[in-house]
Amino acid sequence: VQLVESGGGLVQPGGSLRLSCVTSGISFSLFTLGWYRQAPEKERELVATITGGGAANYADSLKDRFTIFKDYAKRTVYLQMDRLKPEDTAVYYCSAHAEKRDYNTWGQGTQVTVSS
Repeated sequence: VQLVESGGGLVQPGGSLRLSCVTSGISFSLFTLGWYRQAPEKERELVATITGGGAANYADSLKDRFTIFKDYAKRTVYLQMDRLKPEDTAVYYCSAHAEKRDYNTWGQGTQVTVSS
């Protein structure tokens, strides 16, 4: 199983970024895929998840600015981030959680920095 994130970088406040996580080795429809983030000296926190069936769930504070979606053909899950704020600065991690067994894995993370 492998999760490879990309798309992070430096963006000005108010800007947008789209993160990508290419998956391999998992049954796309049997896993909940997600994005989490960890800012310096803070706990890792949920950003958004999307189930194998396509149901999305968001952190309440982010649902108006972030959108999670996936492309079955490309085996990729995306996080569209709009109207970014400095407090969105963090390392963003992709996750895959098996819905019918005890298995979870993470990508290596991609840095997002929101600064002028």
